[in-house]
Amino acid sequence: MTRKELTYKATELLKKLISTPSFSSEEDNTALLIENWFTEFNIPFKRENNNIWAFNRHFQEGKPLLLLNSHHDTVKPNSAYTKNPFDAHIEDGKLYGLGSNDAGGCLVSLLATFTYLYNHENSDYNMVMVASAEEESSGPNGLNSVLKSLPHIDVAIVGEPTLMDLAIAEKGLVVFDGNVKGTPSHAAHINDDNCIYKSIKTLEWFRDYKFEKISEVLGEVKMTVTQINSGSQHNVVPADLSLVIDVRVNDKYSNQEVYDIIRSNAPCEVKPRSLRLNSSSIPKEHPLVQAGIALGRKTYGSPTLSDQAVLSCPSLKLGPGDSKRSHSANEFIYLHEIEEGIDLYIKLLEKVL
Repeated sequence: MTRKELTYKATELLKKLISTPSFSSEEDNTALLIENWFTEFNIPFKRENNNIWAFNRHFQEGKPLLLLNSHHDTVKPNSAYTKNPFDAHIEDGKLYGLGSNDAGGCLVSLLATFTYLYNHENSDYNMVMVASAEEESSGPNGLNSVLKSLPHIDVAIVGEPTLMDLAIAEKGLVVFDGNVKGTPSHAAHINDDNCIYKSIKTLEWFRDYKFEKISEVLGEVKMTVTQINSGSQHNVVPADLSLVIDVRVNDKYSNQEVYDIIRSNAPCEVKPRSLRLNSSSIPKEHPLVQAGIALGRKTYGSPTLSDQAVLSCPSLKLGPGDSKRSHSANEFIYLHEIEEGIDLYIKLLEKVL
């Protein structure tokens, strides 16, 4: 099948995916659509929960494994939509619908690319294509849940909208719950241990603390206090104050290292909700990156999180569409972006395989 024919079929699949609601953990029916894609092209596949994966035809033991991955779940449409989010339709070269940009365009482009290269012989890499679930919710039944069923992965391309530029690093995320303790009392009496006043220093610490290691690609570790809560009555000094801290971690630290530093230095108790969403990166010298640069694409560091966070191998985030359109009202992807995405994915992999 030609690239043009595959591009047409990929676009038709995307229309069906848009028209089929697939909120995180509710992707059963879009999983069936992806199964149908593999069946149509006589490609054996496996499924676990709503994750579907397939290997290249000439898989050979001993070769490094390249993962191609994107997700088919979506967030729920926001209240600013003026179009039906499940009405996949084309206007002025734009395909509208929920999940068209994040990450349906990437997913169908990778599926088309994998199908095009499925019979490729004498490759330096084996390939596995994983259409995964629960990316938007970082849920337990997404890509992370099927890694145990796959051979060791050496490198990955994660399809997320990057305008087909090369995101060679991605920040990790840790959300901390903090607690400032004080002495509860009647508001009429002197109290030198008021947790609300004590929190001023705590807030200043999170605002001003600088982590020593700065990433060339991702910059500094960024801490932001996003929620604060304390007290319930005007005449009672509360016993404690709670706060939530959003921490974006660069590739110079593991999440555990950041936790250890904050725990040792912050003037309050902190507890991470999870440490598993680590930063990720791929060396600029890696053949995949060099192949992309040779095709005229630029490199950058991404502030947004993806399924790269659950991978321990070098990974490259790359895909058609624009991250700024993700989760927006009246989401869309240009048809030419899908065409260009498939073309560039194929050219890039042909340089590496």
